[in-house]
Amino acid sequence: MRRASAAGLVLGVLAGALSVAAGPAGAASPEAGSPYRYAFAEGASPVQGAATTGDAPRLDEGTVYRDSLTKSGKRIYRVDLDAASHAYVSAVAVPRAGGKVAFTDAVTVSLQDENARECNSNRSSFGSADFPRPLAVYAHRTLGTDTSTCRQSGSYYVVVERQSQDTSSNEDWDLELRFTTEPDLKEGGGPAAAPSTWPSASPGAPSGGPRERRGGNGVSDAPGLTDGEWADRIEPGQSRFYRIPVDWGQQLFLSANLSSSTGDGFISDAVSLSLHNPALGLVDSVNSGAYDGKQKTYAFDPLPPVTYENRFSSDSVARHMRFAGWYYVRVALNPSVGEKFGKKPYGLTLRVHVEGEARPEPGYAGPAGIFTVTEDDQRAAAEGSRGSPAAEESAGTMRLVAVGGIATGTALLVGLGIWTLVARRRAGA
Repeated sequence: MRRASAAGLVLGVLAGALSVAAGPAGAASPEAGSPYRYAFAEGASPVQGAATTGDAPRLDEGTVYRDSLTKSGKRIYRVDLDAASHAYVSAVAVPRAGGKVAFTDAVTVSLQDENARECNSNRSSFGSADFPRPLAVYAHRTLGTDTSTCRQSGSYYVVVERQSQDTSSNEDWDLELRFTTEPDLKEGGGPAAAPSTWPSASPGAPSGGPRERRGGNGVSDAPGLTDGEWADRIEPGQSRFYRIPVDWGQQLFLSANLSSSTGDGFISDAVSLSLHNPALGLVDSVNSGAYDGKQKTYAFDPLPPVTYENRFSSDSVARHMRFAGWYYVRVALNPSVGEKFGKKPYGLTLRVHVEGEARPEPGYAGPAGIFTVTEDDQRAAAEGSRGSPAAEESAGTMRLVAVGGIATGTALLVGLGIWTLVARRRAGA
């Protein structure tokens, strides 16, 4: 009886080790799901924002959360900040596919202190391209010398609001929330004046022709891109996501080309192109991308090089090119394209140029976190690896757990074999 119990114990531990190595059952692949469905971060923690600050749930740094937002609704959350870090809280609002939105429909994120004083607020709307697609926007607490508010440590409140017209759909919007911090500079370090000019001459077309790279369905599964042309397919009503590593001092040039198609018609807002910084703050967008069935290129105006002092700029685009890291691109195709030119995949080509040599970071007082570009990031971009840095770190951890589980399982098998051999010899004796 004792021998049977021991064998059962060993086999039970072995099964547990192998199940850890295999990973959680039912984990969704980034490739799974409808092409029109946003890919939320795998394992995102559910949270329910409150109607008042007294009931606001706390958001922890580095955790991705998931919530929903009612029509003309509001959600309030709490973050605990120190007095030595900049803070960023982002929301990705996802309307239901097939719903109706108006050009003034928007999502606003604001960060407030305990006395209801606003540290920062930003808004993202559909604009002229008024069709459902994910909207990403952030609010931040930036430590500066020109203000005494929002500098103290303590509790701050994140307010996420949805503005919708009466004619818009009544369905809830899904929310994906992130909170991250950026260390302040060492004492006396860093410039305080933003550059007022930057290079505006676009580089020539890349050589070598386009390479295939399938876009993601959300921020969490966006593949990396490097310099060159990248070919994909996009369907009407679909959004495609990509990410590009841009280091300190580097300048990003970016455009998207939609291929020609059979059929007749004209759509004034066929393509929506947006760029977001590593904290998911909206840098710039192109929402008036007209299409008449002929191939058309949609490009951002020349963006400023990434510098720390951009945060002090009066230019809204430059202000959000404030740190190094992964920059996220979202391309959305109006469902009306399918009605005019056919419901089918359309050729999509992204042209990416990252100009300039990388410069050292500005002298942070602590680890840069996601606001840096590492050799692993460059390798991930070249290979087209998918997932946010946090997801990649989690995947790396799971790989270590899997290796450890397999090693443990191997050791247990060897131990079980020895135990069985000894038991048989004792029984024979």
